[in-house]
Amino acid sequence: MIGVIVPAHDEAQSIGRCLAAIATATADPQLHGEEVLVVVALDACSDGTGAICAAHGAATVAVDARCVGSARAAAATFALARGARWIASTDADSVVPPDWLSRQVSCGADAFCGVVGVGDWLDYPDRVRRAFAEREVARDGHRHIHGANLGVSAPAYVAAGGFAQLHTGEDVALVDAIARSGARIAWLARPAVATSARRTARAEHGFSSFLRALEREVVGAGAGLLPSRMVPE
Repeated sequence: MIGVIVPAHDEAQSIGRCLAAIATATADPQLHGEEVLVVVALDACSDGTGAICAAHGAATVAVDARCVGSARAAAATFALARGARWIASTDADSVVPPDWLSRQVSCGADAFCGVVGVGDWLDYPDRVRRAFAEREVARDGHRHIHGANLGVSAPAYVAAGGFAQLHTGEDVALVDAIARSGARIAWLARPAVATSARRTARAEHGFSSFLRALEREVVGAGAGLLPSRMVPE
């Protein structure tokens, strides 16, 4: 069984699109009918996120941490307890491609790190889009880390200690621990996940903060403010 985990804090506006895309990925013929368990961690949700998850048939686990690391960890623990052999992670404001799961589990490694693209640039100027394209190089061997496009085998996840209860950087910390353990990591350009450029961040110093810092850098007012989203070589 494959476990898909999604942290969510008041994501009623976006979680439906996310879960619909995951459902399409679960139907990929390359999975040969393998069961997929989708687990959404409802982290201090006060909107209709839970009801939307129920309508899409996703399992939910409730946490009250306002902490993305705690939410991912809770969802992963739920999936592992039900026999998941692989944990695939994405975000509630992201849309995965149809081959997302099949490519992850067949990547030939203990963990998968993929790239992301921005599906909706909102009011960001073209300069920011170009600067992002220069940094998020979509080629095999990249060193980018995104919780929206991450996968790991159950044994490698457990050996690495799982997601740390961090308010930000839990994805980088996990991949760093996986690398230290000697497990194999596939740094692949495909499949890529489309995510949001929303300006209201759910996790401090996460992807939304990265884009805003990039915008400040591009307009010359914030050089050096970009947070790290990569594991050192």
